[in-house]
Amino acid sequence: MTFVHGPALLFCPADRPERFRGALEKADAVILDLEDAVRADAKAEARENIIAADLNPERVIVRVNAADTDEFEADLAALARTGFRTVMLAKSERAAGLSAFDERYSVIALCETARGIHAAEEIAAHPRVVALMWGAEDLVASLGGTSSRFPSGEYRDIARYARSRVLLQAAAHGKSAIDAVHIDIDDIDGLEREATDAAASGFAATACIHPRQVAVIRAAYAPGAEAVRWARAVLTASETERGVFRFEGRMIDEPVLRHARSVLARAV
Repeated sequence: MTFVHGPALLFCPADRPERFRGALEKADAVILDLEDAVRADAKAEARENIIAADLNPERVIVRVNAADTDEFEADLAALARTGFRTVMLAKSERAAGLSAFDERYSVIALCETARGIHAAEEIAAHPRVVALMWGAEDLVASLGGTSSRFPSGEYRDIARYARSRVLLQAAAHGKSAIDAVHIDIDDIDGLEREATDAAASGFAATACIHPRQVAVIRAAYAPGAEAVRWARAVLTASETERGVFRFEGRMIDEPVLRHARSVLARAV
């Protein structure tokens, strides 16, 4: 199982069915949210909305409530009545919590608590998991903190550590990693910096909470014309070179060629 949804994943509250189709049209995939975006008294209705949704299952992710909540079993029962098979499990904290999903489902494990970040290695190893995502705000709340960022807008060290750990553990187990949402909707420059860094670091996608963030994320993940030119040229040169070689002033070896292949893969 692989994660193939694309770079911009847009959250949409499951209690707002009038927004479903528009969200899907604007983004590479839509995350229909049964968890934090929906009040407790609206969750039953939200599940019915998902059951009734007429959307392409290949581009829909459903975020369900955490496995240790009263809502989880009802979420699974609703999912079974749909064609949606990519599930985001909120507050994933241990691999055992993934046992409720059978072979029909591909799971994106959302590691967003201290326990979840600590268990990222065993969660990433689970056969149902196709990707890991991390979340900054729930993480800091689980630590008893008050803010994931400095006043400058940059992540605090603990958030940077969690982001790096999720990326490393996902890659170590051949899974994709999804970067966290940028909750300051008006901070377009900050979103651009983070999405550009996410793409360069190896994240497969970035989640977002507003449609106007989609274009910024897509542009950040798409390599520029010069990067594509260089990648094609260096790979062509490698066909006639042996081992390490010099190209346009740089030392080229296999890791650099892998970088070039990644650039071309994102250019498709």
